[in-house]
Amino acid sequence: MDPSNPLAINALESATVVVSIALLPLMALLVWAIAAFRIRAGRERRESWRDAIAEVGAVAGTLPWLLLVLTPRDGEGAVQLVPLVDLAELAAADPRTIVEQLVGNLMLFAAAGFFTPIRFRIGPGAVALGAAAGCLAVEAAQYLFGTGRVASVDDVLLNTLGAVLAALASRPWWRNRQIAAPAPVRSSG
Repeated sequence: MDPSNPLAINALESATVVVSIALLPLMALLVWAIAAFRIRAGRERRESWRDAIAEVGAVAGTLPWLLLVLTPRDGEGAVQLVPLVDLAELAAADPRTIVEQLVGNLMLFAAAGFFTPIRFRIGPGAVALGAAAGCLAVEAAQYLFGTGRVASVDDVLLNTLGAVLAALASRPWWRNRQIAAPAPVRSSG
């Protein structure tokens, strides 16, 4: 890693991306195994496939990003609790850094945000709360484990925004599931 640029991608970060892509066939096999197990256990075929894809997608799409943001970097760790300061400073950075920071922060919980409403009957508000809690934990871990990264409220805002936007992008799948849910049976008595 270039010590003059603490945001430069290091070898572990590059390897994480390559390994994540290489593991896609294994993730597909895992989806198939989970769905097949549930179908054999008597669950409805379509529901088994949908849930297996959502579960594996949420986990497999989030873990590599978590590993990336917890990768130590050279430099002094810091805490930035004033909203929008890091984003304002980012505006003056070079285009590559801007893209890396914005896209990276939006992507951290995007897979979880996309797939969780498909698997569970929750909406964007619950996704936002879950993502914000997860983001706060990640930022605290970055600082407490001495990763050399800045724990920033702006990262929490962008991570949460990414999860909510992804949840809204998956709305056609989770909205249909909510509509198709059977109404509760009320007893008259």
